[in-house]
Amino acid sequence: MASVTQEAVLAALSKIQDPDLHRDIVSLGFVQNLTIADSTVAFDVVLTTPACPVKDQMRDEATRLVSAIPGVSSVKINMTSNVTKGRSQVRENYIPQVKNTIAVSSGKGGVGKTTVSVNLAVALAQSGATVGLMDADMYGPNVPMMMGVKHPQEGSAENKIKPAERYGVKIMSIGFFVPEDQPIVWRGPMIHGAIQQFLRDVEWGELDYLIVDLPPGTGDAQLSIAQLVPMTGAVIVTTPQEVALLDSRKGLEMFKKVNVPLLGIVENMSYFVCPHCSKTTEIFSRGGGEKAAEKLDVPFLGAVPIDPAIRQGGDEGRPIVIANPDSPQAKAFVAIAGKIAQQVSILNAAAPIELKIIQ
Repeated sequence: MASVTQEAVLAALSKIQDPDLHRDIVSLGFVQNLTIADSTVAFDVVLTTPACPVKDQMRDEATRLVSAIPGVSSVKINMTSNVTKGRSQVRENYIPQVKNTIAVSSGKGGVGKTTVSVNLAVALAQSGATVGLMDADMYGPNVPMMMGVKHPQEGSAENKIKPAERYGVKIMSIGFFVPEDQPIVWRGPMIHGAIQQFLRDVEWGELDYLIVDLPPGTGDAQLSIAQLVPMTGAVIVTTPQEVALLDSRKGLEMFKKVNVPLLGIVENMSYFVCPHCSKTTEIFSRGGGEKAAEKLDVPFLGAVPIDPAIRQGGDEGRPIVIANPDSPQAKAFVAIAGKIAQQVSILNAAAPIELKIIQ
């Protein structure tokens, strides 16, 4: 029987290209801990995110190629990940243990931005990533209700606040500290100070992704937050109407001003599928988000159908990816989470050594 060599295995695996980074997995350093015992070949494939949408295809292709090497009787592949770290655009990074911070924004209210934020956070956590969710919408802090938590954890470590935890996600919101019926009437500097505390004084620990649910609009508060939080990239949530292009353009220009890359656009409340006859009804038209992405030359991350179950899950503190994981809506959120992780990996791989520092 022919002896199997590491060179032969690596040569076979070098035929697999990462579809996003456009290089083979060997030269990218994805293949690690390669061992050959008799006729059994074992190795790790270390991807840049556990939410990689082509993970299964890559494993199957690796198995096929290595199995075809003369002398190989079995192949053992451990698919794992090491999330790459984004570069900070802020001068003082209060959360150095957080690899990537992703802002979720909208040009206006009422588009389901917080619903998208909580479901994306949970979907990323379900993929195996370590995830945090920061509610930066001080005037409408709805994250606690949608995640089904009312208080942060008791106790502290090194005089830091412990975030709440639910569904594998660490959570912080001003809603934990203000009565539900009490409005928050703050000017810009107070918003700035609260966000600073959420970064500096909260024990986030090591995270692959921190999702930041921004307030709607493009005003002073949003700019202050964008300048204070070390954002890897931003996601804009919009609705299907043609006016989506106008709102998305405003959001794009805001993030350009603060040197934050746009990861893409999500079209929420895209269409309604009748649960009885499966007929699709375009309640708010359809395709506005996709057209906006095309005209603004940014990725279209996906469309989420409208469904009363999403609202019900939000009211009950059970995001749709938890309450009904097999629904079209949950599957859409999982697919979008994978695409966001994909865009983050591409962005981190292509990031320049230096970025402009915001004063």
